[in-house]
Amino acid sequence: MYEILKAHIDKVIPLSDDEFTFVSTHFTIKKFKKNQFLIQEGEAVRYSYFVISGLLKLVHTDDMGSQHIVSFAMEDWWESDFQAYHKQSKATMSLQCVENTEVFCLSLEDYQKVCAGLQKMGHFFLTKANNGHIASQQRILSFLTSNAKERYARLVKQYPSLVQRVPKTLLASYLGVSRETLSRLWRAS
Repeated sequence: MYEILKAHIDKVIPLSDDEFTFVSTHFTIKKFKKNQFLIQEGEAVRYSYFVISGLLKLVHTDDMGSQHIVSFAMEDWWESDFQAYHKQSKATMSLQCVENTEVFCLSLEDYQKVCAGLQKMGHFFLTKANNGHIASQQRILSFLTSNAKERYARLVKQYPSLVQRVPKTLLASYLGVSRETLSRLWRAS
């Protein structure tokens, strides 16, 4: 399993075996079943998660009880309620398994130790955070400037394997459309 983490980090910064040994001691591996929660709204956020296998959804429930899918995370992606994780506040979102999932877990304390002990890991995490921020901005722009058909086409082009794995009801929620609209878009593509 750790070779997956090393390959992921090596895409951004090369690590020697000794450096990776140091880094890897700060991660733990956990397995979760489909529908199980890693984070629940209102609770403390203990970890940032790197997906080894499986699929997660990050969900916010509004004051009216409606659920809004903020993001999905599949293999080779990081996910958490990052605001709550970094501020050590209560979660405003829930992280739940769409499939049986295995993850690397990194506590904030271990994150800080890794960055302090190996400066280039700070660069790694900054690169990952910047890429996540860019993706979030692109998603916001998509909602502001694109219709449902264009958002669906962009998602299919960008993440074809994700579209195949996510149930249509969840995909519709993520795109901000009804299940019926998504079915029409799916048939038309």
